[in-house]
Amino acid sequence: MKRRYFDHVATNPILPEVLDAMMPYFREEYGNPLSVYDLGMNAREAIENSRQQVAALINAEPSEIIFTSSGAEANNFALRGIALARQHEGKHAIVSRMEHHSILNSARVLEKMDFAVTYLTPDKYGTIDPETVRRAITDETTIISITHASSEVGTIEPIKEIAEIAHEKGIVFHSDAVATVGNIPVDIKYLGVDLLSMAAHQFYGPKGAAALYLKKGQRITPLIYGGIQEGGRRAGTENVPAIVGMGKAAVITGEQIVNRMNHVSVLRNKLIKGLKKVPNIHYTGDLEKRLPGHASMCVEYIEGEGMLLLLASKGICAASGSACTSKALKASPVLLSMGIPSSLAHGSIVFSLGIDNTEDDIDYLLEEFPQIIEKLRAMSPFAAKGWADMEEGGSCTAKN
Repeated sequence: MKRRYFDHVATNPILPEVLDAMMPYFREEYGNPLSVYDLGMNAREAIENSRQQVAALINAEPSEIIFTSSGAEANNFALRGIALARQHEGKHAIVSRMEHHSILNSARVLEKMDFAVTYLTPDKYGTIDPETVRRAITDETTIISITHASSEVGTIEPIKEIAEIAHEKGIVFHSDAVATVGNIPVDIKYLGVDLLSMAAHQFYGPKGAAALYLKKGQRITPLIYGGIQEGGRRAGTENVPAIVGMGKAAVITGEQIVNRMNHVSVLRNKLIKGLKKVPNIHYTGDLEKRLPGHASMCVEYIEGEGMLLLLASKGICAASGSACTSKALKASPVLLSMGIPSSLAHGSIVFSLGIDNTEDDIDYLLEEFPQIIEKLRAMSPFAAKGWADMEEGGSCTAKN
C-alpha cells in the first residue's frame, strides 16, 4: 500500500542534498568544534557557515543565531531566558492560548517562580487581536510571546503589529515561528521581533537542529550552563552534522520557497473544495491568512482518533491536534480557546501538505476520507441525536 503523507506540520523527510552535506561530519570531519587542531577547526568553520546560511533565510545577522536542539528548546530559552534576565524590571509575561506547549508550560514554570502571566484568548478564527495585547500590558510586563502561526489551525498572526505595540512600551517580543520559517517568507526586520524560534525539520532538514534568533544587544539568561559554546549562551558540544544539515536546508529553502508555496496552495485549495460536499464539516482558522499547505477542520459526531486510525489503514497519515498533544486523547486547548465546543473539538483533523504531495494524493484522500466519515458516523451514537445540537449552537466555521 502506498503511503500518502499529510502531516508535514509534524515533520518532513530530509532532502537527499541535506543528508549528503551532513555525512562527512559523522565520520571524516568528526572533530569537536572547540579543538584547536584541524579536525576541530573544520567543524567550527562548518558551524559558522551554517550560521550564515540560517541567518540569511530570515534576514538576520549570523551573530544573532543561537543553535539549539529543537524548537521547544528555543521557545523555553526565549521566554524563560528573557523573563529571568529582566526580572528586576518587572515580573509579568504575556502569551496567547494559541501557543505550543513549550511556551505554555514555560509560562507555568514562570508562575511558580512568582511571575504573573496573562494568557490571551484568540477570536473564533484563531487570531490574536493586537489591541488585546495592548490592553494586557502592565508596568511590570517585560516579555510578550505570540506564535507566528498555529500548526493546528494554520492562522498567521499579525506579528508585525503586535511587535510595534510591544516596542512602544519597551517590552521584548518573541514569536514561535517553527510553523512558518521555511513555509512562508519570514523577515525578522520586517516583523520587528526581538526573538524568533525555528526548527530545521520543518523545512526538510534534520531533527535535532533548531535555532533561536536573538536580536543584537538583547540580554538573555542561559537555560544550559557549562562550556562556552554559542557565545556562552547555550552550553554543550554542538551537533555538527545536524547544524550543517540545517544550514543546507536553509539555502535550498531560500531558493525554492515561492515554488513550494504555490505547489501546496493549489493542492490545499483542491482539498478544501473537494470536501465541501461532505456534510457537517467545519473548517477551522482563517482560510485566507493561513499557512499555504494547511487544511484543518472539525467533523461532527465522530472522534479524531477514529478518523486517524481508519485513515492509517488506507495508508494516509494525518493529525488531530498538534504532534505534541494528539496522543493525549483530550480536546485541543487551542480549539477550545477559540470557543469551539469540546464535543466538536474532539473531531478535529489536520491535513498539512508538502513538496512531495501530488494531485493524485489529493484525489485519493477525497475518495477515502468521505467514506471513512460515513462509516464512523454510522457507528456513532451521537450522530442520530445531533450531539445535543452540538452543545447548543457552538461553531468552528472558518472565515471564508
